Amino acid sequence: MLSDDLDSPRTLAFGQENRFQRVKVSILGRYMLADRREFPCQVLEMSPGDAFLIAPVSGAEGERIIAYLDHLGRIEGTLQSHADGGFTMDISATQRKRDKMAAQLTWLANKDILNLPEDRRHERVVPDLRHSTVVLDDGRRYNCKIIDISLSGAAVELDVRPAMGTPITIGRMRARVVRHFQNGVAVEFAAAQEMLNVVQQNLRMMG
Repeated sequence: MLSDDLDSPRTLAFGQENRFQRVKVSILGRYMLADRREFPCQVLEMSPGDAFLIAPVSGAEGERIIAYLDHLGRIEGTLQSHADGGFTMDISATQRKRDKMAAQLTWLANKDILNLPEDRRHERVVPDLRHSTVVLDDGRRYNCKIIDISLSGAAVELDVRPAMGTPITIGRMRARVVRHFQNGVAVEFAAAQEMLNVVQQNLRMMG
């Protein structure tokens, strides 16, 4: 179990009544409600005992939730309370799994502070040609600026914020919105690609 350590920027430790403190993170994933519907989500605060998720659809309080999160894998628990744009869930896990989760969350919370290399699935690069178009399923079209790309997704400066999970087309690439940030959105491609130059070519602005 991790304990308070003055040499590290942030640690996870037991508080009163065996409650963990939450740390701020940004973890993408998917969650499933009791009726087996699945939706994308983003975890903004988490401890080995509970988590706050930004989510497009909330279930009922007490409803069982199963989530699959980047870096952490499968977690399950019950919906505790609703909040703006999402909900808080508790996490059911063995002590051994909580200990492992504490170590993973500490790493995730500290990697930006310590400039640790990010454990991304794919390297991200800034493309040579950054202007493209985003088209929604209803035909609305917006100019956008591509911040960076990888084999599995892209970050895009965009004037509108389609809801998380919204399918879109960037250039010739099908994708879905997985995260919002101040100036735009992050998207995940419908299928991971094999070569970055192909991604860049397919993201170019369509006439």
